[in-house]
Amino acid sequence: MTSPLPAISARNLTLSLGSGDAAVEILKGIDLDVPQGQVLALLGPSGSGKSSLMAVLSGLERAGGGTLAVAGEDFAAMDEDGLARARRGRIGVVLQAFHLLPTMTALENVMTPLELAGISDAEARATAELAAVGLGHRLHHYPAQLSGGEQQRVAIARALAPRPALVFADEPTGNLDAATGASVIDLLLARRAEAGATLVIITHDASLAERCERVITLADGRIASDSAT
Repeated sequence: MTSPLPAISARNLTLSLGSGDAAVEILKGIDLDVPQGQVLALLGPSGSGKSSLMAVLSGLERAGGGTLAVAGEDFAAMDEDGLARARRGRIGVVLQAFHLLPTMTALENVMTPLELAGISDAEARATAELAAVGLGHRLHHYPAQLSGGEQQRVAIARALAPRPALVFADEPTGNLDAATGASVIDLLLARRAEAGATLVIITHDASLAERCERVITLADGRIASDSAT
């Protein structure tokens, strides 16, 4: 039996910001394979390249060099439009700042990526996802009417509603108090397990990293350590 393709396969991945003499190397030759279904934590000090690596792996940013295959797609060969199409329905992203659309209700925020992916039962699925994160009673509330923890749960529902094979979460508890943050992580891990998705979490929280199957530490744009928990 052949083993499935890895969810992520990167070789000598580089990223620079700026050009010429002003160019700054952010990622300096990352080699990384992530098996399907793995829960991976990315650690490292500020400026180590964690968020930049997530942006490249999730298709939000194009790598400067190297090879990158994500969910079987050659991300290194795609332009921005191609990356946007490749992400749709396949990759979910949960950001620290939530990025909910303020003029849309919780339900509409979760429905939007489903509609963009051409999913016919968008409203029913969005309703079910919000109920699954404990917000069935807040469907028609706007982000400004929700607490930080509720907004983050909407963001998780939005990321997971299309049933993506790959989920990225960048400091998903960074704006939350400890108790709310712990419940959000419980929820994110539980929803990921139900979907069988691959999950990559950027975090400074050592206790969260311990709940992941694998921990990679970045330093100065390179992988400093890679270990199973």
